[in-house]
Amino acid sequence: MDRGPLGDLIDTLVTAVTGDLVALSGRTIESLRPDVANDVANLFGAVIDADGRITDDELWAYIQGVGPVLDPPLAVTPDRLRAGGLLAGKAIWLTKPSTLFDLLVRADARDNGKRSHTYYTLTLAMAHRVAAIDLIPSSAELDVIAVFRNMMLATMDRFGVTRPGGNPPTYPLQPPTLQATGTGDGRTGGSSPSGDNGNITVTAPNSPTLDSLLAKLDALVGLDDVKSEVHRLTSLLQIQQLRTSRGLPNYETSHHLIFTGNPGTGKTTVARLLAQIFHVLGIVSKGHLVETDRSGLVAGFVGQTATKTRAVLDTALGGMLLIDEAYALARGGDNDFGREAVDTIVKYMEDHRDDLAVVAAGYPVEMQTFIDTNPGLSSRFARTLDFADYTDDQLISIFCQLGDDNRYVPSDGAIAAARALLATEPRGKGFGNARSIRNLFEASLAHQAIRLSTVDEPTTEELTTLIATDILG
Repeated sequence: MDRGPLGDLIDTLVTAVTGDLVALSGRTIESLRPDVANDVANLFGAVIDADGRITDDELWAYIQGVGPVLDPPLAVTPDRLRAGGLLAGKAIWLTKPSTLFDLLVRADARDNGKRSHTYYTLTLAMAHRVAAIDLIPSSAELDVIAVFRNMMLATMDRFGVTRPGGNPPTYPLQPPTLQATGTGDGRTGGSSPSGDNGNITVTAPNSPTLDSLLAKLDALVGLDDVKSEVHRLTSLLQIQQLRTSRGLPNYETSHHLIFTGNPGTGKTTVARLLAQIFHVLGIVSKGHLVETDRSGLVAGFVGQTATKTRAVLDTALGGMLLIDEAYALARGGDNDFGREAVDTIVKYMEDHRDDLAVVAAGYPVEMQTFIDTNPGLSSRFARTLDFADYTDDQLISIFCQLGDDNRYVPSDGAIAAARALLATEPRGKGFGNARSIRNLFEASLAHQAIRLSTVDEPTTEELTTLIATDILG
């Protein structure tokens, strides 16, 4: 019997989750399989109901994949299934944990198990495969998949169950970066791209999993809109990957992005994660991040800029190029060498679109000026992520996370002092955000060191505690 495009995954999901439930409850497989099958049917129906447009292809996949595992089995035509309204209103199912998932999470909370991880991984894979049935997944389908994923993660958080991929620390003092010297193949080492490297930095990937990368993204303070957009893009790319693996046509999606926002709002951190996400999903072959700005791309003499820019782009092949303050390339008029760099970048984006992602970052208004410098830019940068300034509460959270990551505990007085300083900080264009709070944290460590230098044998508590005078200097 033809089980359609999801039959194999549905069988795997039903078997795995039923096995976990049998081990937990002592009930028989036969008594539990219908309950798991109902979860599968609800999930399938919820995704295809999300956009209110239920196609015959989706209904046939439901009938062939879900029908045989239901009790009693479902054997109807798409027309009868649609007329019966069985799937109408199902999208609401994704907004709260099912009875089965709730049971698995509670069991994991008791014995530190990972049964809920199995449910999470297989149901998300199924949701993506359902959305892959149509040529272009709708925005509503991508949105409900994000809602479903966030709901499951929030349920795990509520019961203290570790998320798939872990719950990693964030905001280390020094990210793992290497200075690029341009080999032309995306690695570090070798000769300089132009003799004068400008400002170029390469971050090497560390071979993570998709779950761990998304967990790191989720653990970042704030950035809710950015996180949502990255999750939507990740789901879209996963769906396209599924269609490609099945020999189905795909609607080509641009992998180039605009990041707008003030300094210190997490643009580089997100770009670093996104480069590795692209690598895990097979969009780029290496997953490293190359960071540069105008000084790394533009030379001082006629004819040298294209060579210098190509060398940097060669270094970025297989990964992602992040151009900070990209609008600076558009300054200086038509005779400025920055225009030559832009033209070279556009050509590389076209010639190497299968193994290069470019992120252009800067202030919102100025970035529009950059896009207007070349007619090829607007079509290639199809997605913009806006990085909002952090609130005071979020900046204090970052300060405390820096303390957690480096074994320092700010006292209540230290936190109050940090808040007082933030209240005096102008929040106009150029506000440093997390960069400012990181500088404040590092300065407080120096002040603490000076304060303790007169203590003969400081205790562990003294060595790890920051007080108000450490913040105020």
